[in-house]
Amino acid sequence: MLVRLVYASRASHDLSPHDLQDIVRRSREHNTEDGITGLLCFSGGTFIQVLEGAREPVNARYKRIVMDERHDTPTLIDYEEISERRFAGWAMGQVNLQRLNTALLLKYGETQKLDPFRMTGAALTALFDELVTAGAIECSGPESR
Repeated sequence: MLVRLVYASRASHDLSPHDLQDIVRRSREHNTEDGITGLLCFSGGTFIQVLEGAREPVNARYKRIVMDERHDTPTLIDYEEISERRFAGWAMGQVNLQRLNTALLLKYGETQKLDPFRMTGAALTALFDELVTAGAIECSGPESR
């Protein structure tokens, strides 16, 4: 059984670009091993992540995230059983914020500021769908490890 999990959290401390790249690199390695796919966005000190895969590995990964000291106030935004993956092409895709169109933020949120704590899971998933279509996701399949 496949599931999709969407969560947001605030970074507990400032992260350097190197720190973020290390998180993405490790996520790609572990996700490939566990059959998890998804996307990660880090903006303004906030993580937003979509994880897809079998229930047990996705739940275990989220539990590790909740226990990770780099995350403050991890918030489960959406969790659902799915019949197919939306983000199957990415072991862990990373949103390129330079390509983020603020009009998309108004389409799915209250303001032009990305605030996942004030958005529904369906809105965040639809926003990520559009980011994929717009080419705003950096390549991160198993081949880019």
